[in-house]
Parts: sequence; C-alpha cells; structure tokens
Amino acid sequence: MSDNQKNLNEIKKFRLEKLKFLKDNNIDPFPHNFDKNNNIIEIKNDSKKYENHDISIAGRIISIRKMGKSSFLNVKDMSGKIQVYTNNQNLSNDEYDLVVRKLDIGDIVGIKGSVFYTKTQELSIKANKVELLSKNLHPLPNMKEKDGELFFSFDDKEQRYRKRYLDLIINDDSRDVFISRFNIINSIRNYLNINSFIEVETPVLQPVYGGANAKPFTTYHNSLDQNLFLRIADELYLKRLIVGGFEKVYEISKNFRNEGMDKNHNPEFTMLEFYSAYSDVYDMMELTEGMIKNLVKEMKLEVNGIDFKKNFDVFSFFDVLDKYSNIKISEMNTKEIHSVMKNNNIPLDKTYGYAKSLDKAFSFFVEPKLINPTFIINYPIELSPLAKVERNSNGKIVERFELFMNKMEIANSFSELNNPIDQKERFLAQQKLKDSGDEEAQVLDNDFIEALEVGMPPTGGVGIGIDRLVMILTNKKSIKDVILFPAMKNEHSNT
Repeated sequence: MSDNQKNLNEIKKFRLEKLKFLKDNNIDPFPHNFDKNNNIIEIKNDSKKYENHDISIAGRIISIRKMGKSSFLNVKDMSGKIQVYTNNQNLSNDEYDLVVRKLDIGDIVGIKGSVFYTKTQELSIKANKVELLSKNLHPLPNMKEKDGELFFSFDDKEQRYRKRYLDLIINDDSRDVFISRFNIINSIRNYLNINSFIEVETPVLQPVYGGANAKPFTTYHNSLDQNLFLRIADELYLKRLIVGGFEKVYEISKNFRNEGMDKNHNPEFTMLEFYSAYSDVYDMMELTEGMIKNLVKEMKLEVNGIDFKKNFDVFSFFDVLDKYSNIKISEMNTKEIHSVMKNNNIPLDKTYGYAKSLDKAFSFFVEPKLINPTFIINYPIELSPLAKVERNSNGKIVERFELFMNKMEIANSFSELNNPIDQKERFLAQQKLKDSGDEEAQVLDNDFIEALEVGMPPTGGVGIGIDRLVMILTNKKSIKDVILFPAMKNEHSNT
C-alpha cells in the first residue's frame, strides 16, 4: 500500500470517528433539506443591501482557520465564495463544540447569519446558525489559499476527466466552460426557434443506421429479437419528417460512432442537425453564419486568433486542395493520390478508394490552414452520397459545404438529395464499398427510399458538432475539456 493510500485511509478513519460522534450527539450529518435563500454572488454584488440583514447560504467548505473559540470558514457555492465567521458566543446549544469543531474541508454546510465587514474590510458573514448538510469522508485534493486566490494540486488532466466532480469543485474554469456550453446551446436553440424551426426527437436505437460514414455501436433488443444500432446521425429520420410535412425541424442529440479517439473525437458526442424545406445549401450557409455570429455577439465571446466580425471565407474543394498542396490533385486518380501521400509521409491504408484518399489529402494539406471561419463548397460526388449534384456542374460535383474553424470541421451541409432513384443508386454504390471492406460506408435503407418516393421537397440541411464548436468558443484544445464525462479507458484493464 502506498504512503498516499495509507494517509487517505487514516483521514477517512478520522472522519468516520467524527461522523459517529455527531450521530451519538443526535446531530444528523446528512439532513433532508436546508432553507437556502441567498446565492453568494448576490451578497457580494450588493453587500449594502444585505448588511445587518438575515441571510441564508449553503455551500462547501474550501478552507478552515480555527482559532480557539472562533473559526473562519471559506464557503463556496456555484456562484462564488465568501468568508464565514463563527464563535461559541453566537451559536446556540453548544453548536460550536458539537458541530463547528468537527467540520472539515469538503463538508457541505448551511449558514444563517448577517453580513458584516471584518477589521481588514473583508466582506463576511457572521453566523448565528451552522448546520452540517453533508459530511465529507473522502478528502478533496490539496487546496491552499493565498491573497484570495485558490491553489490546488489536482492538475492531472486524466484524473480531472475521470473525477469530474472534483474538477468542478476545485477548478472554476472547468465549471465556467460548462456554463458557457449551456449558454451556447441555448443561444442556438433560441435562434432556430425564432426562425420558425421546430425541435423534435428521433430514435437513438435504430434498426438501420445511416446519415453518415461511420462504424456504429451494435446492441440487441430482447423483445424484438433483433440487433439494433446506436444512431450515428439524425439525418434520415429528420428527412422523414420533412416528407411528412414539417417544413423546418431540428434536433440537438447524442450520436455514437465506434471510431478512434483523439483531441477532436469522442465516441459519444452532441450534434445539432436542422433541415429546412424549399431551401438549398446556400440558404444554409447564410443561416449558419448568422447563427454563429449571433451567439458570439450575444455572449460577448473572445476567441483566440479568430475574427467573427468579417464575412466567412468561401472556397471550392478542389481549388483550395490544389492551392495548398501545390499539386493538381483535382486531376489525379486514386493511385496517383496514394503516391502523393506516400511522398509526403502521410499514413494511408492501401485499401482506401478515391473518396477516402481525397479526404485524407484534404485533411493533410488544407485543414491546418483554415483558422478563420471558412466554408468549403463544391465537393466531389464520391465524398457526398446524400447531396444533390451541383446544378451547373458535369455531374461530378455536389452542392455541399463544410465549415472549418481553427483547423477543425465544425459543420456539414447539403442541398439534400430528394430523388429516390438517384439516392438508391448511391446507397448501392456505398454497399459495394462496404462489401469490399470499408466499415464506415453507408448501408441501404429501403424504408428511407420509400419515404423519398412519397416525395420530399427541395431541402437544405446542416449538421453542427456542438462539442467542437464549444471547444473553439471557449478556447479549449481537447474535446474532453468540454464534455462533462468523456469516454475513458478503464484504469484497471482487467476489470
């Protein structure tokens, strides 16, 4: 057993003894509720209003200074922290000796009292009631306070992801990121609502997965006696709603893709998808740019290195690929692209066909150059089996955009394919790729084809990765920093 574990066990033992003492003295260390009337930030922002008035706060103790018959507690709630002064004169019925002397850092307490300023002019609460609401048995990571600033030893990134509850207690920045995430999603939702979109819900468990090129997670439904798949995208179900007469729909949902993990990918992630009948990809570009600019302005966000005030850039796929590679990749076949990749020491699976090879080349040559918001349009048809052919092209280009910021793809959009015959042919082409070993190729969805045969109006659709968008808007470098509970490998692989 390590020294750290021995110390931890000793602390737990000592705190369990305190717990027993409290119970033996008829003090409930885990009461049912507390009458909390004030947030700490309210008191700090308008102290004159609360001075010499009864207040009631609750929060976690993050530091304690015991001085004989007096103690100073620093108490923190979700809004902030404040100093609490207690002594044996202001508390009733031996409350100081029975409760305050048994308090530890990490305990959750309810405080009733009045606001005052100490001799050093620090805003504080003089407690006339201290109630233990939850006894801490597992000590917090080491916390120290100096000149009003909190310092801590809990800086192991992996442990912060695994034990997010500790990260949120100690690290205000983490808490603020998730409050920003909430506000970003709310801004997006409000923008779409104002623009007459209706929020809907579609199945997470699906008999046929589709709407993206990805490998699904598979499960089994006992009553139905069949395999089901966790959705990889909402697209095909949302389009069914367009067929059914809903003209503007959106969903903010969890999607699941059984793929690799890195700083930009988590197997469970949040997507926004919205579809608008009688629209095309260019209408969706305008709507998407307006929505993102609106939320940046509304939330007064400052994003490192990105200018959201000017119009988003727009480049064609092959134009920008040829430009940044300094090669005419647009004129190459699969074998020639493989040769280019090999000459640039870019890892590439030999089984990759034309579409995947192009995608890899774009990721290598172009994506690292796209910092400011940039729409890439006019994709090759091989990369976009669900998009309409570009109306002025020779049939090899489709009406699609991807939006990039800070070297990452953030959004994907099509002038949606609504010709059932064309759609089925593209699904069958995808099936051939799947049969040849491409696990991420799309599968034939006959029910969706039948829905298209009923008739779907011209439609524009967009998918936006919420996690990546939050990463950029909160200046975070890893997707794990913006997902409360990211996927993590078991610490003990044999469990």
